Amino acid sequence: MKRGLIIFFLCLTSFYGFAQNSAINNFIVKENLLKNNKLAIIAADSLNNPNENINGIYTFSVSGFTQSLKFNDGIAVLPLPIERSTFVYLKHQNDSGTHSKLIYVYKKDNNLSPYAINSLWLFLIPIILIIIAFAFRKLIIFVVIIFLVFVYFNHSSGLNISTFFESIFDGLKNLL
Repeated sequence: MKRGLIIFFLCLTSFYGFAQNSAINNFIVKENLLKNNKLAIIAADSLNNPNENINGIYTFSVSGFTQSLKFNDGIAVLPLPIERSTFVYLKHQNDSGTHSKLIYVYKKDNNLSPYAINSLWLFLIPIILIIIAFAFRKLIIFVVIIFLVFVYFNHSSGLNISTFFESIFDGLKNLL
């Protein structure tokens, strides 16, 4: 009886250890190797080293749309191609929390260049513009024009207001 109980607990702890290793807590976004205008998501550890032990289907939110992505050896490909330069907000939620990244994908010819954007910049740029406007009242029209260009660029590149604030709040939560 005791031997069976010990084996049962060993099996449970081994399953728990396996489940912990297969969680995606960080990821990298790169262009797909096939150059088909699609992005690849690579599961990574905290030092951005690829984690090839990730296999299976994981749910991501891609710019507000839920996608089930199939990971093989730590790599999954987003199903929709990128037509023009745009913002892509990726979010994955698991037992250890929410992991999100705001990516600006620059498209030139047939190449995609993803750049990770720190969400705090989206918060700091308007704050700095407001401080400049209050400090130098003669520059208020210039600051308003820069702010409108900032808002127009974000909106025309696919970063709507809800994604804008969601990425800022996720960035602030990850800071704490």
